[in-house]
Amino acid sequence: MANKTLLIIGFVWPEPKSSAAGSRMMQLIAVFQSQNYHITFASSCAKTDNAFDLKTMGIEQVKIELNHSSFDDFIKDLNPAVVLFDRFITEEQFGWRVAEQCPNAVRILDTEDLHGLRKGRQQAFKDDTAFDNSYLFNDTAKREIASIYRSDLSLIISEAEMEFLKNQFKVDTTLLIYLPFMLDEISKESRGKLPDFEERQYFITIGNFLHEPNYNAILYLRKAIWPLIRKQLPKSELHIYGAYATQKVNQLHNEKDGFLIKGFAEDVNLAMQQSKICLAPIRFGAGLKGKLVDAMQNGTPCIMSGIAAEGMFGNLEPNGFIKDIPEEFARKAVQLYNDAALWKAKQQNGFEIINKRFSKIEHQKRFINEIEEITHQLKEKRLNNFTGQMLQHHAYQSTKFMGKWIEEKNKY
Repeated sequence: MANKTLLIIGFVWPEPKSSAAGSRMMQLIAVFQSQNYHITFASSCAKTDNAFDLKTMGIEQVKIELNHSSFDDFIKDLNPAVVLFDRFITEEQFGWRVAEQCPNAVRILDTEDLHGLRKGRQQAFKDDTAFDNSYLFNDTAKREIASIYRSDLSLIISEAEMEFLKNQFKVDTTLLIYLPFMLDEISKESRGKLPDFEERQYFITIGNFLHEPNYNAILYLRKAIWPLIRKQLPKSELHIYGAYATQKVNQLHNEKDGFLIKGFAEDVNLAMQQSKICLAPIRFGAGLKGKLVDAMQNGTPCIMSGIAAEGMFGNLEPNGFIKDIPEEFARKAVQLYNDAALWKAKQQNGFEIINKRFSKIEHQKRFINEIEEITHQLKEKRLNNFTGQMLQHHAYQSTKFMGKWIEEKNKY
């Protein structure tokens, strides 16, 4: 019988209610469970109260230590057929140990989003200048691309990021697979159960407050966009949800202006269904925006920035409007808030986007086929990736000895 053991090395424990990254991890777990893999989820990170209890799904949860040889014994005993690294940082930390102890395990990297791209855009934003390759080719990007080459397959969530990897970084596409969110189809029956235009009243924005692009977007709403909307809709409210609201977030709460910090959303679907429009003026970032998916699944049209919309719609019409200038953003938000026919048309676009671009069945099938192909041709695939071998040789030597040095140092 073929070895169907999967080890996931998590950067954090998954929090599907807190972040798109948490939802993404649960979708990946579902793919492997559909193929009857025995799954172990391991992380060196501390668990929060928002962490999902994976034991309820029959998944073993293991706390592992950074820079400690106990991981070598653990993975050797587990002997996984597949190791999934959650973000490039875990590949840097544990990849050399996996390669040493289980050389025949397929190594898969889930990038989540391209961290180097997000970091470069954030720096260009801070410098108030145009983003170009001088920002893209940063130290984080160099580490991340090296991690992609050392892995047998990297999961790329956005078509836009596939293009960056192919065109700017010249990464061999045989090392990549486009794997966006994998979602259930929205049936006509479930659409009919959603609250209609007349039953909704609020504006909404949502996102983990620890994520800098989200916090920046809330400040931007507060200072530049919401006053323009509120001037034309004086009784309207903006409900702001997100995990880990700090004091600097909570002090933005202003009932007089209808700018309401609601904190953690226990039920994001209910919050979205009570809202008429989702606002997402993200000014830097990468990947796909979970808030837009939540909005489309719950029939809530969006006004969003170009960065927020990136990779989301393909050739389809968006579920709202894409605007980057505050005055235009606010004008479209007011128009959509007042126009029932336009609102319903944009809502239908959202349903179509979920069903056509993020089909769970279609993307799961491609991913499963890719894993099977790699498993059968692993030796040949690695021989064709000399760059990866070279980076593994050099980077793993330095990472390995740094890790061993830290381990020895920690003994004293």
